[in-house]
Amino acid sequence: MRSHYCGQLNAERIDETVTLCGWVHRRRDHGGVIFVDLRDRDGLAQIVFDPDRESTFADAETLRNEFVVRVTGRVRARPDGTVNKDLPSGEIEVLAHELEILSQAKTPPFQLDEHSSVSEDVRLRHRYIDLRRPEMIDRLRFRSKVTTAIRNFLDEHGFLDIETPILTRATPEGARDYLVPSRTHPGEFFALPQSPQLFKQILMVAGMDRYYQIAKCFRDEDLRADRQPEFTQIDIETSFLEEDDIMSIAESMIRDIFQKYLSVDLGDFPRMTWEEAMRRFGSDKPDLRIDMEFTDVADLMAGVDFKVFAGPAKDPESRVVALRVPGGAALTRKVIDDYTKFVGIYGAKGLAWIKVNDLAAGMEGLQSPIIKFMPEDVVQQVLERAGAQTGDIVFFGADKTTVVNEAIGALRLKAGADMGMVKEGWAPLWVVDFPMFEKNSDGSLAALHHPFTAPQCSPAELRENPATALSRAYDMVLNGTELGGGSIRINQPDMQQAVFDLLGIGEEEAEEKFGFLLNALSSGCPPHGGLAFGLDRLIMLMTGASSIREVIAFPKTQSASCPLTDAPGPVSNRQLRELNIRLREKPGAAES
Repeated sequence: MRSHYCGQLNAERIDETVTLCGWVHRRRDHGGVIFVDLRDRDGLAQIVFDPDRESTFADAETLRNEFVVRVTGRVRARPDGTVNKDLPSGEIEVLAHELEILSQAKTPPFQLDEHSSVSEDVRLRHRYIDLRRPEMIDRLRFRSKVTTAIRNFLDEHGFLDIETPILTRATPEGARDYLVPSRTHPGEFFALPQSPQLFKQILMVAGMDRYYQIAKCFRDEDLRADRQPEFTQIDIETSFLEEDDIMSIAESMIRDIFQKYLSVDLGDFPRMTWEEAMRRFGSDKPDLRIDMEFTDVADLMAGVDFKVFAGPAKDPESRVVALRVPGGAALTRKVIDDYTKFVGIYGAKGLAWIKVNDLAAGMEGLQSPIIKFMPEDVVQQVLERAGAQTGDIVFFGADKTTVVNEAIGALRLKAGADMGMVKEGWAPLWVVDFPMFEKNSDGSLAALHHPFTAPQCSPAELRENPATALSRAYDMVLNGTELGGGSIRINQPDMQQAVFDLLGIGEEEAEEKFGFLLNALSSGCPPHGGLAFGLDRLIMLMTGASSIREVIAFPKTQSASCPLTDAPGPVSNRQLRELNIRLREKPGAAES
């Protein structure tokens, strides 16, 4: 139906006759001449309808935004002074000879160039309109190219593309499973995979050696801006490779993609231990583009009378940190109050601060509601250790370690963004040497990653010191976003049993949840490991999108619903009966 895409036209096509198909992006009437911006997947082209061609002109007068049309005409140069340098087709226009209206459209719910003033719910309800925006088309085209490049890279490195089941048993990723009732097995349920973790390990046992999959994953968890109930994962597993080898392959893949599509050389990724990342930044995915770090001051605060500081300073499970914000003395009290509310989201009970108006003036040059509770020498030592200068503000966090890390870590990012301290460019790194376990509120242990992550020690050493044991896990971080992570897996039964025992997973529970994997691991299991990348997050970063919802064709809302299809929705009583499911009546529901 078409000879060219709109975006393909340029000055080289002048005097050629072309046929274009697309949507009416905008129509303008000027001096008896009608101009139409025709849009397709590849871009825009300006179409001119001259009144000399009466029939064609009359049809053009009926055109409205989003009508689907086919136009045949002659390419010509735009008159002097009307060239649009922002468009590939900006040097030319098409003088229409023929016009065919293929489909009329009702008035769209929003104009494509006014989407920013429209609520996300409206955009998602009419996603077929929203996806017509050139920006969205470009992002999905970019996503397709990157996905193809990933497949090609992994294929060249000997990886096999193998699909794993969607209907399966519960998987050990930590979130709630999406459950699917079975009609053929009454009262029993499948679980949608949170990841292909168990199956890819079985593939290693089966001798596939190198596996990958662009996999759909499902997690019924509390949603945030960077999470979706269904998302796409680049899943990788290898045999007979150490963590350095796996990290090298993954790093090369990401470097190649950035070089090819963004002309960016990421260079060699630095490595940082989990302990260092938490100590310096309060986060296991630090954004290294912001030159602000935590300064531990617990030793200085342990002897002060101010209990807000002294209590956590003496508690081995707490910490007291200072965060210097250069130029922060200019912050208004309202901004500081807003920051106080902000850290409260993460459990902080307040936000102490000292403004350094004049460092040389000593205590007289400081402004703070807390310095009256602190000896002058302690204040001076704190400021000196934090590297405070005239014009800075120093914020303090004093609470349980997790609260301080989350609250002040989030404040570091927010203040850095607000103060324009986020450097341009890219800051990749590997975070390594994660703890094997983290403590639950009741004192029990939970796997920091999953129960099949291998430790850096023997089973006996693990049982003796589980709290200090380090894992063979690694996360790739880019600009403060965790792109992916993985680990070397356990391939020895005695080590797997030690981990299960420490996690309180008994023999019966292990058999019920992972029996098929345990049987496989006891059938000649090679040393293996892998990692998984979040494809949505990768594309979000590379395109500069604000959320992964902007790089997914049909995303869900933060409440895990789909406005386009109105999913989830009710099902018929017949379907429920076939599944042997009876819905609990809502309180107060009228009897039928």
